[in-house]
Amino acid sequence: MKIDRRSLMAAPLALGLANTAWAQTAVPQVPGGALPPGLPQPAETIDLWPKGAPGAPARPLTETVQERSTDRLVTDRAVYGISVPRLAVFRPDRPNGAAVLITPGGGYRWVVVDKEGYEMGRWLAARGFTAFVLFYRLPGEGWAAGPDVALADAQRAMRLIRARAGDFAIDPERVSAMGFSAGGHLCADLATRFAAPVYAPVDDLDRLSAKPHSAAPIYPVISMTAPDAHVGSRELLIGKAAAPALEAAHSPHLNVPADAPAFFLLHAEDDDAVPVNNALLLRAALKARAIRVETHLFEHGGHGFGLRKAIGKPVEVWPDLWRAWARTTGLAL
Repeated sequence: MKIDRRSLMAAPLALGLANTAWAQTAVPQVPGGALPPGLPQPAETIDLWPKGAPGAPARPLTETVQERSTDRLVTDRAVYGISVPRLAVFRPDRPNGAAVLITPGGGYRWVVVDKEGYEMGRWLAARGFTAFVLFYRLPGEGWAAGPDVALADAQRAMRLIRARAGDFAIDPERVSAMGFSAGGHLCADLATRFAAPVYAPVDDLDRLSAKPHSAAPIYPVISMTAPDAHVGSRELLIGKAAAPALEAAHSPHLNVPADAPAFFLLHAEDDDAVPVNNALLLRAALKARAIRVETHLFEHGGHGFGLRKAIGKPVEVWPDLWRAWARTTGLAL
């Protein structure tokens, strides 16, 4: 990926953003919910859209967080009704110059906060990566952009991170993407349709590239066509009666460009929610385009293991496999 690194490091000044007051909306929280001791919660957020997210639904949304865990020491929150899409920031003590945009899963019904968001953010920050957890808008909640609304947020997030590279001591060329389940679909969508004009530019920041350095869709939703499609994600993204052309438009393996970034794919063969063939379809499409791809399949792991549910299984090594691969791509030096 050829990006003018020097100009991007100076992007906030060049784009007239140096004195911008970046809005912060608090992270999603359960009203009155107690948080476990010893687990850092993000205190820094960045709103994506300076004048509000475009194409708002006719009926205003109410952001709602549900706590799904019954263990007071382990939170498992999920949020829907997101009208202020934003990034929650995890800064490392010693930045290694690389950043990762995290898109948690949730079947496009909601965005998982902890299991595929904050836990991964903490893991990455502890290893020098600056992590940005994206709370993206959901396609079934009436936004004008419809099935492209989450991709619009992901593109905008990549551009915003690059514009603020100097603020976070990161190299704008080393901003990767990682996503889980439906968030893995969003990650793959971003890495294949980074140049798609899915929203009207709102400021000079939108001149920057939205292409990630590399992409890691983890147990991803990929195909929108039966029998491989995850039914819930498909219905909320494109609707039950979507025509084949619409299915194809939102199946990343059918939209791989010649200049796609390198991919890291991971899936468990006993995934009973998102068939493993989703990862295999994307791998085959990347190979056909001669795009670099590393693929790891595990016999056991199920779906949605993230970090916590991988403990004690062979699949628990996956983050270290990703990190080792990331070094070979130049992301983690």
